[in-house]
Amino acid sequence: MTKVSLQQKGFEKIKLDFQYLLSVFKEMLASIGETDLVDILPFDNLDAAAKKYSSNEKMTQAIGICFELLNLAEENAATQYRRESETKFGIETTRGSWGETLHQWKTEGLNEEKIAKKLREILVMPVLTAHPTEAKRLTVLDIHRELYLLLVKRENPNWSTSEQAQLKQEMISLMERWWFTGEIYLQKPRLEDERGNLMHYFVNVFPEAVRLTDQRLQHAWTTMGYAPELLEWPEHFPVIKFGSWVGGDRDGHPFVTPQFTASTLRLHRQAILKVIQEQLFDLAAELSISSYITSIPKGFLKDIETMAKLFGEEGQKAVDRNPSEPFRQYVNLLLVRLNHTTIDNHALGEAGYFKSSNDLLSELQKLRQVLIDLGAKQMAKQWLFPIERLIQCFGFHLAKLDIRQNSTYHEKAISQMLASSGYENSNYGEWDEDKRLDFLNNELTSNRPFLVSGTSCGLEADNVLGYLREVKLYVDLYGTEGIGSIIVSMTRSLSDLLLVYVFLREVGLKDAGLMVAPLLETIDDLNAGPDILTAYLNHPVVKQQRDNSDSFTQEVMLGYSDSNKDGGILTSRWNIYKAEENLTKTAEALGVKVCFFHGRGGTISRGGGKVHRFLDSMPPGSLSDHIKMTVQGETIANQFANRLTATYNLEMFMAGTARQTMKTAPKAKDTELYNIMDTLADMSRINYRKLLDHPKFMDLYSHATPIDVLELSKIGSRPARRTGQRTLNDLRSIPWVFSWSQSRFNLSGWFGLGAALDEFQQEHPKDYERLKKLAEDWPFWKYLLIQIESNLMDSDIDIMKKFAELIEDAQTKEELIELIINDYHSCLQEIDDILGEPVATRRISKMEDMKLRKLALKSLSELQVDYLKKWRTIRETDAKQSDYYLVQLLILINALSTGLKGTG
Repeated sequence: MTKVSLQQKGFEKIKLDFQYLLSVFKEMLASIGETDLVDILPFDNLDAAAKKYSSNEKMTQAIGICFELLNLAEENAATQYRRESETKFGIETTRGSWGETLHQWKTEGLNEEKIAKKLREILVMPVLTAHPTEAKRLTVLDIHRELYLLLVKRENPNWSTSEQAQLKQEMISLMERWWFTGEIYLQKPRLEDERGNLMHYFVNVFPEAVRLTDQRLQHAWTTMGYAPELLEWPEHFPVIKFGSWVGGDRDGHPFVTPQFTASTLRLHRQAILKVIQEQLFDLAAELSISSYITSIPKGFLKDIETMAKLFGEEGQKAVDRNPSEPFRQYVNLLLVRLNHTTIDNHALGEAGYFKSSNDLLSELQKLRQVLIDLGAKQMAKQWLFPIERLIQCFGFHLAKLDIRQNSTYHEKAISQMLASSGYENSNYGEWDEDKRLDFLNNELTSNRPFLVSGTSCGLEADNVLGYLREVKLYVDLYGTEGIGSIIVSMTRSLSDLLLVYVFLREVGLKDAGLMVAPLLETIDDLNAGPDILTAYLNHPVVKQQRDNSDSFTQEVMLGYSDSNKDGGILTSRWNIYKAEENLTKTAEALGVKVCFFHGRGGTISRGGGKVHRFLDSMPPGSLSDHIKMTVQGETIANQFANRLTATYNLEMFMAGTARQTMKTAPKAKDTELYNIMDTLADMSRINYRKLLDHPKFMDLYSHATPIDVLELSKIGSRPARRTGQRTLNDLRSIPWVFSWSQSRFNLSGWFGLGAALDEFQQEHPKDYERLKKLAEDWPFWKYLLIQIESNLMDSDIDIMKKFAELIEDAQTKEELIELIINDYHSCLQEIDDILGEPVATRRISKMEDMKLRKLALKSLSELQVDYLKKWRTIRETDAKQSDYYLVQLLILINALSTGLKGTG
C-alpha cells in the first residue's frame, strides 16, 4: 500500500462514516415525526435541493447538524489515517511530528546530547482566548464530543449485533437531544460561560493531552536509538504552559471588570490545586511499599517524623492511616501541607504550606530519588512522573492570565489621573511623543503615586488601576507565576509601553518584574517595531528589569488580523516575516532573546492553518526557545475537543517549535529575493486598497455581506466594534473576516494578489520565474500560496453574484464586483502557474471535501440571500417579522459556518 492509496482509503472511510451517521440522523428525524425532512437533505440526493419544505428553519438546522456529522467523520478518519500511516510507513512519515523531527535531526547528524539540551530549553504556550468566533452553544459542544466518542467506539470489530444496536441507539438519543437543544446563542453568553468553557480544557483535556504527547516524544526518542537516560524525567522534556485571555483581555470589552479578573485568578488556582490533590491521593494509593520487607533510608523516615510533628494531630492522623508504609505516610503529609496551601493557612510558617509549586516539586523529587535508590525506578516513572510533569506545566496557577488593553484607553486613563491630581494640561492624548517621554521619564524616577488611595478619577482610570490592584493583591499572596504579560494593543511608540510602568508604580507593582509586551498590529507599526524595541530595551526601567533576571526574554506580540485588514494577506504576511527577522536582530544586538507571541486567528486570513506548516514558514533563526500563540474561537473545540486530536495538535506545536529553533539565520541576506517580495507586496497592497479606499466600498460591504446580522449575533460576550462607531477602522477584524466568509467572497484571504501577480509577471518576467522556483524550496512562499489557494477554493463565484444582487447602486455593483471577480480568476490562474500543476491534481483532498459540502452550502446561501433581502426591507417597519427573519438568519449563519468549518 502506498501513501496515495492510504489517502484514498481515508476518503472512502469519511464517506462511509458520514453515510452511517446520516442514516442514523434520518432515523432519528423519522422517529420524531420529521419524515418530510428526510427526503430533502442535500447530501446523498441530488434532487433534494429542488424540493421545498414548509419550515426553512428546521431544514437549516438539519443541514447544520449534517455538516457537524461530516466534520466528526473527517476528524475520526484523520486520526485513523495517522495511526495506519505510522504503522505501515514509520513514525517519521507523520508530517510535523516528533518522529519526523527526530528522524530529520538524526539524518543531519546532530549529536543526541545537543538535541537533548535543546529539548530542555523549549517552552511553548498556547493561549486560549474568548474572541467571539464560536457560534455553537457549550451544551452542543458536549454533545459533539459524546458523538465523536461513540463513532470511535464503533470502530471495534468485536462488538456483537446487540452491542452495535445499543451504540446506534445511544447515537439516536444524543441526536434527538441535539435537535431539541438548538445550536445557537439567542442570548449573549456571559463571561462566566466563556470562562467555564475554557476551564473544561485546562482541567479535563490538557493534562491528559500533555501526558500523551510526552509518550509520543519518548517513543520517537527510543525508536531513533537515542540514550534513554537523556529523556527520562520531567526536567528533560520541553515545557508546555498554558495561557488565557478570559478575565484579562479588556481591549474593547467593557464587561471585564477588576472583580472578574480577581475571581478568574482565584478560580485558576483553586482548580489546579484540586487536580494536584486528586493526583496525590492516587499516588498514595500506588506507593504501597512496606517497611517490613524494604529497608527505608533513615533520613527519609526522619523527614516523615519531622513533618508529622509539625502538623500535630493532623500529622499524626496522616501517619496512622498507613502504618509501616512510609511512602504513603509521606504523601499523606504532603496532602496535609497542600490543604493548608489551598485554604491559605500560614499559621505554621513556610514549612506548613507550599509557598510556590517549586516547593512541592522539590518534595516530589526527593521522593523520586529515594525510590530510585531503593531500585524502584519503574514505580517512580509510572506513578510519580505524571504528577511532577503536571506541576511543572501547570504550577499552582493552571494558566497564566494575560492582561491586555488598548493604548488609546491608557491615554484616557492617564489623562483622568492627571486631572484628578491637579496637573496642568492634563489631556495626555494631545501631547506629542517628546512631551510624553519627558513626562514619563521624570515620573519613573519617583516612587510616589499620583493619587491618594481610594480616589476615583473616571471610568478608564478606575478600571486600569482597579484590575492592576487586583493583580497586586494576587502577587502579594502567591507571586507572579499566575500572571502572564501586560499587553498593549496598538503599540505605536515607546511611550505606549512606558506608560504601563506609571500605572504599575501607582499600585506598587513597578518592581514586580511583570512582562510588558507591545502588540504590533498595523503594517506601519510592524515596520516601526525594531526602533520601538531598541528604545524600550535601552530604557533604564527595562535595563534594571533585565539586570535583575537570570534569563530575561522580551515578549513581542504580532497581530495578523489588523495587518491583514490594513494591507491584504500578502502584504501582512511579508511584513510580519520581515518584522520577525528585524526584531530578532535588534534584540540580539542588545543580548536579549525575543519570545514572539503570534496573535493568530482561526481563519487563514487571520494567521490560521496547520501549526507545523506555520512554524516551518518562519524566518530561519527568528524563533528563540520560547513561543506563545493564541488559540481562538471555534478553533479551540476543533483542535482540542477530543483527546487524540488534542494530543496531535500539541505535538505539532511542540515538535514544530523544536525543529524551527534548530535552524540558523543565513549568513548573508538574499537581497534579490527581498526586492522581489517587497515589489510584489507593494503591488498587492495598492490593488487591495483600490477596493477598500473606493468611495462606494462601504456601500458594497454593508449590502453584499451579512455584517449587519453578525453585529446582532450572540456568539460572544464582546461587542463587534471597539467603540460602537460604524466605521471600517472601528470594526473588529473577526466580524470583518466572518462576514466575507459567509458571503463566500473570502476576499480577506486573497484579494489584491491576483492583479499584483499578473502585473508582476508582465513587468518582471525573470523575477516571476524565480517565484516559481521559490515555491519549491521556500516554505514561507509555498505555505502562503497554498493557504491563499484554499481561501480561493472556499469562495464561490455564483454565491458572490447572488449577494451582489443585494447592492442597490447599479454602478457600485458593476464596478466593484467586476474588480473582485477579475482578481479571483487571476489569482487562481497565477497560483496554478507558479506551482506548476492545476489545482485539481494538487488538492485532491480539498476537492473531495468540497464535493461533499457543495450542494448543501449552495442551498443555505440562496436561502440566506433571500432572508437578508426580506429582513432588510421590513426591519424598520415590522418588529415582529423582523425578529423572525433575524432568528432565521442567525440559524443560517451557524449552519453555514459549520459547513465552511470556520467563522472569523
